[in-house]
Amino acid sequence: MLGVNGSPRGEKSTTLKLVEAVLTGAEEAGAQTELIDLCALSIDYCNACAVCYKTGECIHNDDFGKVYDEMMASDGIVFGSPVYFGSVTAQMKTMIDRMSDAVHCQLLLGKRIASVSTAGSQGHQEVEDYINRVMVAMGATAVGSTGADMVDPAGMELALEEARQLGKTLVREIQEGTIHPGQEEFHRTMRERFGRVVGANKEEWTHEYEHWKKMGWL
Repeated sequence: MLGVNGSPRGEKSTTLKLVEAVLTGAEEAGAQTELIDLCALSIDYCNACAVCYKTGECIHNDDFGKVYDEMMASDGIVFGSPVYFGSVTAQMKTMIDRMSDAVHCQLLLGKRIASVSTAGSQGHQEVEDYINRVMVAMGATAVGSTGADMVDPAGMELALEEARQLGKTLVREIQEGTIHPGQEEFHRTMRERFGRVVGANKEEWTHEYEHWKKMGWL
């Protein structure tokens, strides 16, 4: 189980505490876990060069490759970001923007994900929903989310326990192969959509076209 923390506040981060609680629950359910702190890494911005569509490799020589490899090797991932002006942090958004090959190739298919967030006053649910929606668009199955507004101290205690249970749920759903019919239907429509896009660009996007053929989707 992989935790990806997008808060820049280090050990003071309440979002980090929630990510760690999810990983604790996963460990209690028998999973091996790892935590990645995005803010301790150097990840450059996507410049939309489309080289990854052609080769499967990014032109940037930075820390994103480590994060990406760990995500591809993980059965379950929890993403955490505090609310920054109604959205995720810049560090989390930069990572997401580098994953365009993942959405074209549906590379998170079969993985279970969850999200956690904290807000100074309001908005944590919107950030959780955004993260889950983006990862489902890349093929993942979203198990759930939790978060808290810091104006309510009792809310954080509740969120910590919910996060621990969320970690256990992630492990259970991975083991049982739980089906979420609504998300399965969405994945089907995404494959249809990107199948047309990749097929239309097969002469240029050779890596992605070969991936789609290998998966039997074209």
